[in-house]
Amino acid sequence: MSASRLIYVGAEDWLHPHWREAFYPDGLPDDWQLSYYNTRFQTVYLPAACWQTATAADWVQWLADTQPGFRFLLEPGTLPPPCDARIIVATPAWCDAHLWWIDAFPDLRELARQASARAAHGEPLFVISRSGDLEKMEQAMILSEVLGY
Repeated sequence: MSASRLIYVGAEDWLHPHWREAFYPDGLPDDWQLSYYNTRFQTVYLPAACWQTATAADWVQWLADTQPGFRFLLEPGTLPPPCDARIIVATPAWCDAHLWWIDAFPDLRELARQASARAAHGEPLFVISRSGDLEKMEQAMILSEVLGY
């Protein structure tokens, strides 16, 4: 996999009710949330139940609303995923090699070691918060900046 970044930080989904007051600006229309999310984060993990119910028009819009370097990680499902280089099916084997669940493993020193090991081989690391913990996500972003990734 070719990637321009070495650390991608994001959350499971971009629709977290507690983000309405803590992250998204007041009055931001619902259909602008993904675009706003992408101003700060570079990836989103979508459970199969979410992405498999999306229409082709939804996918066209989601891809248009995000920057070219943004990645959609999809939990494997029963339907084939949309075909686009920015969409990655996060199989268990892929997750073992590329995914760090920041909620389950918040140790930033270990995260730095994992990121450095992957960087040595040019392999990206995707740091995802299942709960949408903005503080942990921001810590991962700062770590990425400090490490130069």
